[in-house]
Amino acid sequence: MSEEYEVHGPHDHAVEHAASGHAAHHRDADPFASRMAVMTAVLATVGAVCAYQSGNSENLALYYKNEAAIKKTEASNQWNYYQAKGEKQNLAEIGLALSPANSESHDKFAADVDKYKQQKEPIRAKAEAIEKDVTQADAQSEALLHGHHRWAQATTLIQVAISLTAITLLTRKNWLRNLSMAVAAGGVALGVFAFFSG
Repeated sequence: MSEEYEVHGPHDHAVEHAASGHAAHHRDADPFASRMAVMTAVLATVGAVCAYQSGNSENLALYYKNEAAIKKTEASNQWNYYQAKGEKQNLAEIGLALSPANSESHDKFAADVDKYKQQKEPIRAKAEAIEKDVTQADAQSEALLHGHHRWAQATTLIQVAISLTAITLLTRKNWLRNLSMAVAAGGVALGVFAFFSG
């Protein structure tokens, strides 16, 4: 059985030295860089939530705007139906006026006038109710779109704060760190405002 000898070269000594110094390096880690890294991670998380909320608000605003458009068409159809009944009523009134009193046609036209008057009321009420739905859907869409803008502004400020934090890490300027924190606080405040106003 042959014995093998292990020969250590300069590279092996460097690796061993780096490994033994690695633990010491973690104990003496740069607290400034660690804080900036944590701040970046927190801001990225908050930014992701704001971006999601922005997209969600925009999608809901579009949904309600679409609902309003559909309801406007329904209301228009109801008003057209109401107008058609009104025209039939007008024709029956003309027939009533032109027919001899106490005749069979006169009674038929009088019955038609009453019938169309009664048919028009529910149609008008339904058209007005649909128009209220249109107004409500438009208002919801506008409110959500306004919220979308707030969420988008919050996301933008947080992205700027993340960029400033990265530059702070490179330059190690305290004033830049303070600026990035102020911009981040502005973004978070806008996000909170958007959350409670939506």
